[in-house]
Amino acid sequence: MTETQTPSFDGRALINGARVAARDGQTFDCISPVDGRLLTQVARCGQADIDAAVTAARAAFEDRRWAGKAPAARKRILIKFAELIQAQGDLLALTETLDMGKPVKYAKGVDVSSTANCIRWYGEAVDKVYDEIAPTPDSALALITREPVGVVGVIVPWNYPMIMAAWKIAPALAAGNSVVLKPSEKSPLTALKLAELALEAGIPPGVFNVVPGYGPEAGSPLALHMDVDCIAFTGSTRVGKQIHVMAGQSNLKRAWTELGGKSPNIVFADCPDLDKAVDAAVGSIFFNQGESCNAPSRLFVEASIKDAFLEKALAKVPQYQPGNPLDKNTVMGAIVDETQLSTVLRYIESGKSEGAKLLAGGERVAPVAGGCYVQPTIFDGVRNDMTIAREEIFGPVLSVLSFTDAADVVRQANANVYGLQAAVWTRDINKAHGVARALRAGTVHVNSYDEDDITVPFGGFKQSGVGRDKSLHAFDKYTEMKTTWIRIDSPV
Repeated sequence: MTETQTPSFDGRALINGARVAARDGQTFDCISPVDGRLLTQVARCGQADIDAAVTAARAAFEDRRWAGKAPAARKRILIKFAELIQAQGDLLALTETLDMGKPVKYAKGVDVSSTANCIRWYGEAVDKVYDEIAPTPDSALALITREPVGVVGVIVPWNYPMIMAAWKIAPALAAGNSVVLKPSEKSPLTALKLAELALEAGIPPGVFNVVPGYGPEAGSPLALHMDVDCIAFTGSTRVGKQIHVMAGQSNLKRAWTELGGKSPNIVFADCPDLDKAVDAAVGSIFFNQGESCNAPSRLFVEASIKDAFLEKALAKVPQYQPGNPLDKNTVMGAIVDETQLSTVLRYIESGKSEGAKLLAGGERVAPVAGGCYVQPTIFDGVRNDMTIAREEIFGPVLSVLSFTDAADVVRQANANVYGLQAAVWTRDINKAHGVARALRAGTVHVNSYDEDDITVPFGGFKQSGVGRDKSLHAFDKYTEMKTTWIRIDSPV
Protein backbone atom coordinates (compact mmCIF):
# COMPACT_ATOMS: atom_id res chain seq x y z
CA MET A 1 0.00 0.00 0.00
CA THR A 2 1.51 3.36 -0.99
CA GLU A 3 1.54 6.34 1.32
CA THR A 4 -1.05 8.13 -0.82
CA GLN A 5 -3.68 5.43 -0.53
CA THR A 6 -6.35 5.52 2.16
CA PRO A 7 -7.76 2.19 3.34
CA SER A 8 -11.50 1.81 3.58
CA PHE A 9 -12.54 2.45 7.17
CA ASP A 10 -15.84 1.53 8.82
CA GLY A 11 -16.67 4.29 11.30
CA ARG A 12 -19.81 2.72 12.73
CA ALA A 13 -20.04 1.72 16.37
CA LEU A 14 -19.78 -1.91 17.41
CA ILE A 15 -22.56 -2.84 19.84
CA ASN A 16 -23.63 -6.35 20.79
CA GLY A 17 -21.46 -7.90 18.11
CA ALA A 18 -22.73 -5.81 15.21
CA ARG A 19 -21.62 -2.68 13.38
CA VAL A 20 -24.32 -0.04 13.79
CA ALA A 21 -24.82 3.61 12.96
CA ALA A 22 -25.62 6.09 15.71
CA ARG A 23 -29.30 5.85 16.66
CA ASP A 24 -29.94 9.38 15.42
CA GLY A 25 -27.81 8.91 12.29
CA GLN A 26 -25.29 11.59 13.20
CA THR A 27 -21.64 11.31 12.12
CA PHE A 28 -18.47 13.36 12.35
CA ASP A 29 -15.56 13.63 9.95
CA CYS A 30 -12.37 11.77 10.83
CA ILE A 31 -9.56 13.97 9.45
CA SER A 32 -5.95 12.84 9.21
CA PRO A 33 -3.37 15.20 10.74
CA VAL A 34 -0.81 13.78 8.31
CA ASP A 35 -2.15 15.77 5.36
CA GLY A 36 -5.71 16.83 6.15
CA ARG A 37 -7.39 14.06 4.16
CA LEU A 38 -10.84 12.78 5.13
CA LEU A 39 -10.42 9.21 6.35
CA THR A 40 -14.08 8.38 6.91
CA GLN A 41 -17.20 9.48 8.70
CA VAL A 42 -17.59 8.10 12.21
CA ALA A 43 -20.75 7.44 14.17
CA ARG A 44 -21.40 10.38 16.51
CA CYS A 45 -22.91 8.37 19.31
CA GLY A 46 -24.95 9.77 22.16
CA GLN A 47 -27.07 8.76 25.13
CA ALA A 48 -29.20 6.27 23.20
CA ASP A 49 -26.14 4.49 21.84
CA ILE A 50 -24.48 4.35 25.25
CA ASP A 51 -27.72 2.93 26.68
CA ALA A 52 -27.77 0.24 23.98
CA ALA A 53 -24.13 -0.67 24.58
CA VAL A 54 -24.54 -0.82 28.36
CA THR A 55 -27.69 -2.92 27.97
CA ALA A 56 -25.80 -5.36 25.76
CA ALA A 57 -22.86 -5.45 28.15
CA ARG A 58 -25.13 -6.04 31.14
CA ALA A 59 -27.00 -8.86 29.40
CA ALA A 60 -23.70 -10.50 28.46
CA PHE A 61 -22.47 -10.24 32.03
CA GLU A 62 -25.66 -11.52 33.64
CA ASP A 63 -26.00 -14.60 31.43
CA ARG A 64 -22.30 -15.33 32.08
CA ARG A 65 -21.45 -15.99 28.44
CA TRP A 66 -17.98 -14.64 29.24
CA ALA A 67 -17.72 -14.37 33.02
CA GLY A 68 -18.87 -17.98 33.32
CA LYS A 69 -16.01 -19.33 31.25
CA ALA A 70 -13.14 -20.91 33.13
CA PRO A 71 -10.12 -18.61 33.45
CA ALA A 72 -8.17 -20.99 31.21
CA ALA A 73 -10.85 -20.64 28.52
CA ARG A 74 -10.74 -16.84 28.69
CA LYS A 75 -6.95 -17.09 28.51
CA ARG A 76 -7.03 -19.02 25.25
CA ILE A 77 -9.39 -16.50 23.64
CA LEU A 78 -7.35 -13.49 24.77
CA ILE A 79 -4.18 -15.08 23.43
CA LYS A 80 -5.97 -15.59 20.10
CA PHE A 81 -7.03 -11.93 20.26
CA ALA A 82 -3.38 -10.89 20.71
CA GLU A 83 -2.31 -13.10 17.80
CA LEU A 84 -4.90 -11.49 15.53
CA ILE A 85 -3.64 -8.05 16.50
CA GLN A 86 -0.13 -9.06 15.50
CA ALA A 87 -1.39 -10.57 12.25
CA GLN A 88 -3.20 -7.33 11.42
CA GLY A 89 -0.25 -5.24 12.58
CA ASP A 90 0.45 -3.47 9.29
CA LEU A 91 -3.15 -2.33 8.88
CA LEU A 92 -3.48 -1.30 12.53
CA ALA A 93 -0.23 0.67 12.37
CA LEU A 94 -1.22 2.45 9.18
CA THR A 95 -4.62 3.22 10.68
CA GLU A 96 -3.08 4.66 13.85
CA THR A 97 -0.66 6.78 11.85
CA LEU A 98 -3.31 8.20 9.54
CA ASP A 99 -5.70 8.78 12.44
CA MET A 100 -3.41 10.55 14.95
CA GLY A 101 -0.14 11.30 13.18
CA LYS A 102 2.55 9.20 14.87
CA PRO A 103 5.36 7.73 12.72
CA VAL A 104 4.30 4.46 11.19
CA LYS A 105 7.45 2.68 12.30
CA TYR A 106 6.57 3.38 15.93
CA ALA A 107 2.89 2.62 15.39
CA LYS A 108 3.99 -0.86 14.29
CA GLY A 109 7.02 -1.41 16.49
CA VAL A 110 5.66 0.11 19.69
CA ASP A 111 1.89 0.48 19.63
CA VAL A 112 0.86 -2.72 17.88
CA SER A 113 3.39 -4.88 19.69
CA SER A 114 2.65 -3.34 23.11
CA THR A 115 -1.09 -3.76 22.60
CA ALA A 116 -0.77 -7.41 21.65
CA ASN A 117 1.68 -8.07 24.46
CA CYS A 118 -0.62 -6.46 27.04
CA ILE A 119 -3.63 -8.52 26.01
CA ARG A 120 -1.55 -11.70 25.88
CA TRP A 121 0.02 -10.97 29.30
CA TYR A 122 -3.32 -10.57 31.09
CA GLY A 123 -4.69 -13.61 29.30
CA GLU A 124 -1.73 -15.64 30.51
CA ALA A 125 -2.03 -14.22 34.03
CA VAL A 126 -5.68 -14.82 34.74
CA ASP A 127 -5.47 -18.54 35.42
CA LYS A 128 -2.41 -18.10 37.64
CA VAL A 129 -3.87 -15.68 40.18
CA TYR A 130 -5.09 -17.45 43.30
CA ASP A 131 -7.68 -16.42 45.86
CA GLU A 132 -7.09 -16.70 49.61
CA ILE A 133 -8.11 -18.62 52.71
CA ALA A 134 -7.98 -16.65 55.93
CA PRO A 135 -6.34 -17.98 59.13
CA THR A 136 -9.54 -18.82 61.02
CA PRO A 137 -10.29 -20.99 64.07
CA ASP A 138 -11.10 -24.67 63.47
CA SER A 139 -14.79 -23.76 63.68
CA ALA A 140 -14.75 -21.80 60.43
CA LEU A 141 -13.50 -21.67 56.88
CA ALA A 142 -13.13 -18.16 55.39
CA LEU A 143 -12.75 -17.80 51.64
CA ILE A 144 -11.52 -14.47 50.23
CA THR A 145 -12.38 -14.43 46.55
CA ARG A 146 -12.37 -11.94 43.72
CA GLU A 147 -15.27 -11.51 41.34
CA PRO A 148 -15.63 -9.30 38.25
CA VAL A 149 -17.30 -5.96 39.00
CA GLY A 150 -19.72 -6.27 36.08
CA VAL A 151 -19.96 -3.61 33.37
CA VAL A 152 -16.81 -1.53 32.93
CA GLY A 153 -16.88 1.78 31.08
CA VAL A 154 -13.58 2.80 29.49
CA ILE A 155 -12.67 6.21 28.07
CA VAL A 156 -9.25 6.56 26.43
CA PRO A 157 -7.26 9.43 24.87
CA TRP A 158 -5.85 9.96 21.42
CA ASN A 159 -2.08 9.81 22.02
CA TYR A 160 -1.73 6.02 22.32
CA PRO A 161 -5.21 4.84 21.30
CA MET A 162 -4.51 1.10 21.16
CA ILE A 163 -2.12 0.89 24.10
CA MET A 164 -4.32 2.93 26.43
CA ALA A 165 -7.32 0.81 25.49
CA ALA A 166 -5.38 -2.42 26.04
CA TRP A 167 -4.15 -1.34 29.48
CA LYS A 168 -7.78 -1.19 30.57
CA ILE A 169 -9.73 -3.70 28.51
CA ALA A 170 -7.18 -6.51 28.94
CA PRO A 171 -7.39 -6.87 32.75
CA ALA A 172 -11.11 -6.04 32.71
CA LEU A 173 -11.89 -8.74 30.14
CA ALA A 174 -9.50 -11.24 31.66
CA ALA A 175 -11.28 -10.91 35.00
CA GLY A 176 -14.64 -11.67 33.34
CA ASN A 177 -16.19 -8.22 32.98
CA SER A 178 -18.11 -6.78 30.06
CA VAL A 179 -16.73 -3.55 28.58
CA VAL A 180 -18.04 -0.44 26.85
CA LEU A 181 -15.15 1.53 25.33
CA LYS A 182 -15.40 5.13 24.16
CA PRO A 183 -12.30 6.08 22.19
CA SER A 184 -11.31 9.69 21.63
CA GLU A 185 -13.13 11.36 18.78
CA LYS A 186 -9.68 12.36 17.50
CA SER A 187 -8.54 8.74 17.04
CA PRO A 188 -11.46 6.27 17.02
CA LEU A 189 -10.51 3.91 14.21
CA THR A 190 -8.17 1.35 15.78
CA ALA A 191 -10.53 0.82 18.73
CA LEU A 192 -13.29 -0.15 16.31
CA LYS A 193 -10.95 -2.57 14.54
CA LEU A 194 -9.88 -4.08 17.87
CA ALA A 195 -13.51 -4.85 18.67
CA GLU A 196 -13.87 -6.72 15.38
CA LEU A 197 -10.74 -8.74 16.10
CA ALA A 198 -12.04 -9.55 19.59
CA LEU A 199 -15.17 -11.05 18.07
CA GLU A 200 -13.09 -13.03 15.60
CA ALA A 201 -10.99 -14.35 18.47
CA GLY A 202 -14.09 -15.69 20.23
CA ILE A 203 -15.07 -12.99 22.72
CA PRO A 204 -18.88 -13.26 22.69
CA PRO A 205 -21.11 -10.47 21.33
CA GLY A 206 -22.00 -7.87 23.93
CA VAL A 207 -18.87 -8.44 25.99
CA PHE A 208 -16.73 -5.80 24.25
CA ASN A 209 -18.53 -2.82 22.74
CA VAL A 210 -17.02 0.32 21.17
CA VAL A 211 -19.03 3.53 20.99
CA PRO A 212 -17.28 6.51 19.34
CA GLY A 213 -18.36 10.07 19.96
CA TYR A 214 -17.58 13.31 21.75
CA GLY A 215 -16.96 13.56 25.46
CA PRO A 216 -20.08 15.50 26.50
CA GLU A 217 -22.32 13.42 24.22
CA ALA A 218 -20.95 9.90 24.81
CA GLY A 219 -18.32 10.05 27.53
CA SER A 220 -20.48 11.81 30.10
CA PRO A 221 -23.47 9.46 29.63
CA LEU A 222 -21.11 6.53 30.14
CA ALA A 223 -19.64 7.99 33.35
CA LEU A 224 -23.12 8.91 34.62
CA HIS A 225 -24.81 5.63 33.64
CA MET A 226 -26.57 3.94 36.54
CA ASP A 227 -25.85 0.44 35.18
CA VAL A 228 -22.09 0.89 34.76
CA ASP A 229 -20.22 -0.52 37.74
CA CYS A 230 -16.81 0.98 37.08
CA ILE A 231 -15.40 3.76 34.91
CA ALA A 232 -11.73 3.82 33.84
CA PHE A 233 -10.46 7.01 32.23
CA THR A 234 -7.18 8.25 30.80
CA GLY A 235 -6.97 11.87 29.76
CA SER A 236 -6.65 15.37 31.11
CA THR A 237 -6.84 16.21 34.80
CA ARG A 238 -9.64 18.67 34.09
CA VAL A 239 -11.87 15.98 32.60
CA GLY A 240 -10.68 13.38 35.10
CA LYS A 241 -12.02 15.48 37.95
CA GLN A 242 -15.37 15.60 36.17
CA ILE A 243 -15.31 11.80 35.80
CA HIS A 244 -14.94 11.40 39.57
CA VAL A 245 -17.79 13.84 40.18
CA MET A 246 -20.08 12.04 37.71
CA ALA A 247 -19.23 8.68 39.27
CA GLY A 248 -20.31 10.04 42.63
CA GLN A 249 -23.39 11.80 41.32
CA SER A 250 -24.69 8.62 39.72
CA ASN A 251 -24.35 5.23 41.38
CA LEU A 252 -21.05 5.77 43.22
CA LYS A 253 -19.36 3.62 40.61
CA ARG A 254 -15.67 2.96 41.01
CA ALA A 255 -13.67 5.60 39.15
CA TRP A 256 -10.07 5.06 38.08
CA THR A 257 -8.15 7.84 36.38
CA GLU A 258 -4.72 8.21 34.79
CA LEU A 259 -4.28 11.92 34.17
CA GLY A 260 -1.73 14.59 33.39
CA GLY A 261 1.95 14.88 34.11
CA LYS A 262 4.80 17.36 34.15
CA SER A 263 7.55 14.88 34.80
CA PRO A 264 10.93 16.03 36.17
CA ASN A 265 14.08 14.53 34.70
CA ILE A 266 16.97 15.28 37.09
CA VAL A 267 20.57 15.04 35.90
CA PHE A 268 23.29 15.38 38.54
CA ALA A 269 26.87 16.32 37.73
CA ASP A 270 27.98 12.79 38.62
CA CYS A 271 25.71 11.28 35.97
CA PRO A 272 27.42 8.02 34.96
CA ASP A 273 26.90 8.52 31.20
CA LEU A 274 26.12 12.02 29.99
CA ASP A 275 25.56 10.94 26.39
CA LYS A 276 22.99 8.36 27.50
CA ALA A 277 21.26 10.96 29.66
CA VAL A 278 21.13 13.38 26.72
CA ASP A 279 19.72 10.69 24.42
CA ALA A 280 17.02 9.83 26.95
CA ALA A 281 16.11 13.45 27.70
CA VAL A 282 15.80 14.46 24.05
CA GLY A 283 14.38 11.20 22.74
CA SER A 284 11.72 10.89 25.43
CA ILE A 285 10.34 14.43 25.16
CA PHE A 286 10.18 14.31 21.36
CA PHE A 287 8.91 10.72 21.12
CA ASN A 288 5.29 10.60 19.93
CA GLN A 289 5.61 14.34 19.18
CA GLY A 290 5.73 15.00 22.92
CA GLU A 291 2.15 13.78 23.21
CA SER A 292 2.80 11.56 26.22
CA CYS A 293 1.45 12.05 29.73
CA ASN A 294 4.76 10.84 31.17
CA ALA A 295 7.00 12.91 28.87
CA PRO A 296 10.02 14.33 30.78
CA SER A 297 9.06 17.90 29.98
CA ARG A 298 10.97 19.47 32.89
CA LEU A 299 14.70 18.86 32.58
CA PHE A 300 16.68 19.77 35.70
CA VAL A 301 20.43 19.82 35.01
CA GLU A 302 23.02 20.55 37.69
CA ALA A 303 24.50 23.98 36.93
CA SER A 304 28.10 22.80 36.56
CA ILE A 305 27.27 20.53 33.59
CA LYS A 306 24.34 22.37 32.03
CA ASP A 307 26.28 24.00 29.18
CA ALA A 308 27.89 20.70 28.18
CA PHE A 309 24.53 18.94 28.40
CA LEU A 310 22.75 21.54 26.25
CA GLU A 311 25.50 21.49 23.63
CA LYS A 312 24.99 17.76 23.20
CA ALA A 313 21.20 18.08 23.29
CA LEU A 314 21.04 20.80 20.66
CA ALA A 315 23.23 18.73 18.35
CA LYS A 316 20.54 16.03 18.38
CA VAL A 317 17.57 18.28 17.58
CA PRO A 318 17.97 18.04 13.77
CA GLN A 319 17.35 14.28 14.03
CA TYR A 320 13.84 15.03 15.29
CA GLN A 321 12.63 17.42 12.62
CA PRO A 322 9.08 16.37 11.76
CA GLY A 323 8.48 14.47 8.57
CA ASN A 324 5.83 12.48 6.80
CA PRO A 325 4.67 9.88 9.38
CA LEU A 326 4.09 7.39 6.56
CA ASP A 327 7.80 7.44 5.72
CA LYS A 328 9.51 4.56 7.55
CA ASN A 329 12.49 6.80 8.39
CA THR A 330 10.46 9.51 10.14
CA VAL A 331 10.98 9.75 13.91
CA MET A 332 8.65 12.67 14.70
CA GLY A 333 5.29 12.96 13.02
CA ALA A 334 2.22 15.16 13.12
CA ILE A 335 0.40 16.73 16.06
CA VAL A 336 -3.03 15.11 16.37
CA ASP A 337 -5.08 18.05 15.03
CA GLU A 338 -5.20 21.80 14.49
CA THR A 339 -6.66 22.39 17.96
CA GLN A 340 -3.76 20.68 19.72
CA LEU A 341 -1.24 22.31 17.40
CA SER A 342 -2.65 25.73 18.33
CA THR A 343 -2.33 24.80 22.00
CA VAL A 344 1.33 23.85 21.58
CA LEU A 345 2.10 27.07 19.70
CA ARG A 346 0.32 29.10 22.38
CA TYR A 347 2.55 27.57 25.07
CA ILE A 348 5.64 28.32 23.00
CA GLU A 349 4.58 31.97 22.79
CA SER A 350 3.95 31.93 26.53
CA GLY A 351 7.48 30.69 27.17
CA LYS A 352 8.94 33.48 25.09
CA SER A 353 6.75 36.17 26.64
CA GLU A 354 7.56 35.05 30.20
CA GLY A 355 11.29 35.32 29.60
CA ALA A 356 12.48 31.82 28.76
CA LYS A 357 15.26 31.59 26.17
CA LEU A 358 14.26 29.76 22.99
CA LEU A 359 17.23 27.63 21.96
CA ALA A 360 15.64 25.55 19.20
CA GLY A 361 12.45 25.21 17.20
CA GLY A 362 9.25 26.97 18.14
CA GLU A 363 7.70 27.22 14.70
CA ARG A 364 5.01 25.48 12.71
CA VAL A 365 6.38 23.66 9.67
CA ALA A 366 4.88 21.85 6.69
CA PRO A 367 6.82 18.74 5.67
CA VAL A 368 3.50 17.53 4.26
CA ALA A 369 0.98 19.99 2.87
CA GLY A 370 -2.23 20.19 4.88
CA GLY A 371 -0.77 18.49 7.96
CA CYS A 372 -0.20 19.56 11.57
CA TYR A 373 3.50 19.83 12.37
CA VAL A 374 5.69 21.79 14.76
CA GLN A 375 9.44 21.87 15.27
CA PRO A 376 11.04 20.19 18.29
CA THR A 377 11.45 23.00 20.78
CA ILE A 378 13.89 23.62 23.65
CA PHE A 379 13.73 26.47 26.18
CA ASP A 380 16.57 27.36 28.55
CA GLY A 381 16.44 29.75 31.48
CA VAL A 382 13.09 28.38 32.59
CA ARG A 383 11.84 29.09 36.09
CA ASN A 384 9.60 26.65 37.91
CA ASP A 385 6.84 29.27 38.17
CA MET A 386 6.62 29.81 34.39
CA THR A 387 3.56 28.49 32.61
CA ILE A 388 5.63 26.14 30.44
CA ALA A 389 7.11 24.59 33.61
CA ARG A 390 3.79 24.25 35.44
CA GLU A 391 1.25 23.14 32.84
CA GLU A 392 1.12 20.06 30.66
CA ILE A 393 1.77 21.09 27.04
CA PHE A 394 1.37 17.73 25.31
CA GLY A 395 3.77 18.66 22.56
CA PRO A 396 7.51 18.51 21.72
CA VAL A 397 8.56 21.28 24.10
CA LEU A 398 11.41 20.83 26.61
CA SER A 399 11.90 23.24 29.51
CA VAL A 400 15.43 23.31 30.94
CA LEU A 401 16.02 24.39 34.52
CA SER A 402 19.20 24.34 36.62
CA PHE A 403 19.96 23.50 40.25
CA THR A 404 22.89 23.34 42.65
CA ASP A 405 21.91 20.88 45.39
CA ALA A 406 19.75 17.81 45.83
CA ALA A 407 17.34 19.25 48.39
CA ASP A 408 16.60 22.23 46.15
CA VAL A 409 15.95 20.16 43.03
CA VAL A 410 13.64 17.78 44.91
CA ARG A 411 11.69 20.77 46.21
CA GLN A 412 11.37 22.17 42.68
CA ALA A 413 10.48 18.81 41.18
CA ASN A 414 7.72 18.25 43.73
CA ALA A 415 6.35 21.79 43.41
CA ASN A 416 3.73 20.78 40.86
CA VAL A 417 0.16 19.50 40.92
CA TYR A 418 1.21 16.39 39.02
CA GLY A 419 3.16 13.33 40.18
CA LEU A 420 3.21 10.80 37.37
CA GLN A 421 6.82 10.00 36.57
CA ALA A 422 10.38 11.20 37.24
CA ALA A 423 14.00 10.26 36.66
CA VAL A 424 17.31 10.64 38.50
CA TRP A 425 20.74 10.39 36.90
CA THR A 426 23.64 9.84 39.32
CA ARG A 427 26.38 7.30 40.07
CA ASP A 428 25.91 7.84 43.83
CA ILE A 429 23.75 4.99 45.18
CA ASN A 430 22.78 6.96 48.29
CA LYS A 431 21.75 9.97 46.23
CA ALA A 432 19.81 7.78 43.82
CA HIS A 433 17.80 6.09 46.55
CA GLY A 434 17.35 9.21 48.62
CA VAL A 435 16.10 11.39 45.76
CA ALA A 436 13.92 8.61 44.34
CA ARG A 437 12.25 8.18 47.72
CA ALA A 438 11.73 11.92 48.10
CA LEU A 439 10.13 12.44 44.68
CA ARG A 440 6.33 12.39 44.72
CA ALA A 441 5.79 10.35 41.59
CA GLY A 442 4.25 7.01 40.70
CA THR A 443 7.33 5.86 38.78
CA VAL A 444 10.93 6.98 39.28
CA HIS A 445 13.62 5.86 36.84
CA VAL A 446 17.28 5.80 37.84
CA ASN A 447 19.87 6.29 35.07
CA SER A 448 17.22 5.65 32.43
CA TYR A 449 13.88 7.00 31.29
CA ASP A 450 10.74 5.08 30.40
CA GLU A 451 12.36 1.64 30.18
CA ASP A 452 9.72 -0.19 32.25
CA ASP A 453 7.28 -2.82 30.98
CA ILE A 454 3.90 -4.45 31.59
CA THR A 455 5.04 -6.16 34.81
CA VAL A 456 5.08 -2.94 36.88
CA PRO A 457 2.18 -0.63 37.81
CA PHE A 458 1.73 2.74 36.12
CA GLY A 459 -0.10 5.71 37.60
CA GLY A 460 0.49 8.84 39.57
CA PHE A 461 0.43 10.76 42.81
CA LYS A 462 -1.55 13.96 43.43
CA GLN A 463 -3.54 15.19 40.41
CA SER A 464 -2.04 12.61 38.08
CA GLY A 465 -4.89 10.28 38.95
CA VAL A 466 -6.28 7.47 41.06
CA GLY A 467 -5.36 3.80 40.65
CA ARG A 468 -2.77 1.93 38.60
CA ASP A 469 -2.68 0.45 35.13
CA LYS A 470 -0.44 -2.48 34.16
CA SER A 471 0.91 -5.35 36.29
CA LEU A 472 -1.19 -7.70 38.42
CA HIS A 473 -2.29 -4.68 40.46
CA ALA A 474 -4.63 -3.66 37.62
CA PHE A 475 -6.89 -6.60 38.50
CA ASP A 476 -7.72 -4.76 41.73
CA LYS A 477 -9.60 -2.13 39.73
CA TYR A 478 -11.87 -4.53 37.92
CA THR A 479 -12.72 -7.04 40.65
CA GLU A 480 -14.74 -7.05 43.85
CA MET A 481 -13.39 -8.75 46.94
CA LYS A 482 -15.79 -11.10 48.70
CA THR A 483 -15.50 -12.90 52.02
CA THR A 484 -17.43 -16.14 52.47
CA TRP A 485 -17.39 -17.24 56.14
CA ILE A 486 -18.45 -20.84 56.60
CA ARG A 487 -19.14 -22.15 60.08
CA ILE A 488 -17.91 -25.67 60.67
CA ASP A 489 -19.46 -27.67 63.49
CA SER A 490 -17.23 -30.66 63.15
CA PRO A 491 -18.49 -34.00 64.54
CA VAL A 492 -14.88 -35.07 65.13
